[in-house]
Amino acid sequence: MARAPSLLAREAPVKGSFDILIEDGFVLSELAGVVDVLRIANRISQNPVFSWTYRSIAGGIVRSSGEAMVETQPLPQRPEVDYAIVPGNADNDALDAPLRRILMVYKNRATRLFLLSEAASAYIQSTGKGNAHTTHWENRMAMAEQTDATEWGAQLASDHDGITTCAGMGATVDLMLSVVQSHISRPALMTISDVMLHDRIRDLRTPQPFSRSETEITGDADLDACITLMQANMEEPLAIHDLCRMLDISSRSLERKFSRRLRMTPNSYYRELRLNKASTLLLNTSLSIREVGLACGFASGFAPLYKSVFGRTPAETRRQQRTPAPIAHPKG
Repeated sequence: MARAPSLLAREAPVKGSFDILIEDGFVLSELAGVVDVLRIANRISQNPVFSWTYRSIAGGIVRSSGEAMVETQPLPQRPEVDYAIVPGNADNDALDAPLRRILMVYKNRATRLFLLSEAASAYIQSTGKGNAHTTHWENRMAMAEQTDATEWGAQLASDHDGITTCAGMGATVDLMLSVVQSHISRPALMTISDVMLHDRIRDLRTPQPFSRSETEITGDADLDACITLMQANMEEPLAIHDLCRMLDISSRSLERKFSRRLRMTPNSYYRELRLNKASTLLLNTSLSIREVGLACGFASGFAPLYKSVFGRTPAETRRQQRTPAPIAHPKG
């Protein structure tokens, strides 16, 4: 298992302390990716190498997008930790104001700051440093409808000016393994990876799967090339016969490949790709429903087609996202 390059610019102390900064709507899987690596490292080391504190701007109970509740401490005035980590959030706008406070409090301290997924997106938008940082490909795709995101990084993580941005989700574990390796032995690191069933620690410069220049999804070269063309042409979809011409393959052969490998027709697969993109744009942008349809290649008939697949109209999807359930705070 190749050693992933550490993102740490300075020599890390033997022990490491973390502030984990969350707000209502935080992504639970990313929080778990952070804490589980630290928890397992402590268990394997048989020594509390790492300590962590859950924090939010105001303190108190904070609820994840999946309704898990976490008790937090308020943001400190003078943090004395080695690392501060901000997981992503289901609400793209929820981190804008908190992130400004977090940067103000932590950036001038001797603290390494890690921003995951939506937190990374908020930082990129506020600084315009997309060419030096990265975020999750889904966020980049959503933002591309509002701003030029073509130069935004597409790797798992990127470090610049003392701030590390990361795609989050599964890459959170790779990031944390890269961080803790500066504190623990190589055998301990390998054991943590094995306990988490993480078969290898990916180089943090690795492109995110959806952002690879050559898609390898099915193992069939023609099929993978076809899917790559589909992903690159969603706003103005290509006709299947044009795809076949570009791939130098017969339509009958392409249909057989889709049926055998994916159990779908080429048209059905292409349509589902575009509808999934439409769902992302509805939930993550302020584009009108018509604009979302056009951006995904649906000049007409978008709403009924969307409802036939997802069971609700585009308008209902957007209303549901904008009307979250009330936060339940325990009494006493």
